[in-house]
Amino acid sequence: MNVRLENRMNKNRGEIMGKTVLIVDDEKEIRELLRLYIEKDGYSVIQAENGLEALKQAAAARIDLAVIDIMMPELDGYQLIKGLRARSKLPIIVVSAKTQNHEKILGLDLGADDYVTKPFDPLEVLARIKAQLRRYDGGAADSEAALLKAGQLCMDVSACTLTQGSGTLPLTATEFNIMKLLMQSPGRVYTKQQIYDAAWQEAAIVDDNTVMVAISKLRGKLPDDSAVAIGTVRGLGYRLEVHP
Repeated sequence: MNVRLENRMNKNRGEIMGKTVLIVDDEKEIRELLRLYIEKDGYSVIQAENGLEALKQAAAARIDLAVIDIMMPELDGYQLIKGLRARSKLPIIVVSAKTQNHEKILGLDLGADDYVTKPFDPLEVLARIKAQLRRYDGGAADSEAALLKAGQLCMDVSACTLTQGSGTLPLTATEFNIMKLLMQSPGRVYTKQQIYDAAWQEAAIVDDNTVMVAISKLRGKLPDDSAVAIGTVRGLGYRLEVHP
């Protein structure tokens, strides 16, 4: 085997080892189906049948990513997303039978990073898990500048933090990657497709609602007194605006 290829394969195995995925669904058959595919690819899996149990699991063990259903007893998926977001920036993928746009938007608005509708292809869910973990881990291994600055905002790429003064802005992994893209070139206009590719790191036809919700949430987290804002360029996309 080519030495370079073997080294790359060993590196990928190392990145997977130690990663734990939390699967939350009240249907045991779905949990087991996902578990088989996820464990086969080298990840560890923890299961929960409702939101309350999932919060306990997340408090007791290190979770790197959560795959959750919406319609569950005890505590539904929307409440679970809020609970997880209150304590962690870990990637969250919703896998739900709710297919209406407003339901997807609500899940993303609460802090989910991706949304897959049932019935689903387990291989697609696995691919999305890998993409989210690559994106979430990307900051630590990024070879770009360690610090990005725009106005009073400072992003530490390696630590995956965005601060203004002494305060840290609580961003999800998706929001962090969008802000990272915009801060690399303030004033430059990025299309919705470019933002989608940077934030979700997968080839797909851009979903306008998905990007719009993520931008809206990100705007809401920027301080009102900040000289930095995310501007809309009608018909083109978005840019980071820095005012004196």
